[in-house]
Amino acid sequence: MEQILITYYADNAKNLHRMVDKILLKFGGLSDKDMDDFYSLANEVFVDVIKRYNPLQSFDGFLYSCLLNKIKTEITKRNREKRKIERISISIDMPLPDDENVTLKEVIADCFDLERELLEEQEECYSKKMLLYLSKLSDLQKEVLNCMVAGYSPYEVKKKLHISEKQYLDCNQAIHSYRNISLLF
Repeated sequence: MEQILITYYADNAKNLHRMVDKILLKFGGLSDKDMDDFYSLANEVFVDVIKRYNPLQSFDGFLYSCLLNKIKTEITKRNREKRKIERISISIDMPLPDDENVTLKEVIADCFDLERELLEEQEECYSKKMLLYLSKLSDLQKEVLNCMVAGYSPYEVKKKLHISEKQYLDCNQAIHSYRNISLLF
């Protein structure tokens, strides 16, 4: 037993790491952190193999097969977790189930509220920043904005103004574009 420990753990576990590297070479694409995780896993497997080792069989072969099985299991587990995360991710441009005319990005909470900013008046008129912002919008964009401020849904805005989905999306994009909104900051 002592000779086995010396063989595998001499020179900072160089032989054990070499065996792990040989197995991981088949999988590829692993970071240094992943390598450290698998070296730690190899230490656990090594301790388990020492306890279960039968001197009638080859220790190297037994250790290699146990390491290979444990590493395969760990990589499978990690890949399964990645697939779970990918499966539950959704696009912010996806329509909401209860109203297909509204996307998720339109209802995500944000500290900046364009409609509130528009309604804030200073001495019965808009601030200079607001007037500059409004001057950047076309008449149709201003009408869409007024409807939004009044609380109309996207469907109602399109119906009221007799505009297409594309026209509505173009107006909405201009109203919320950073270039225009940045004038309000």
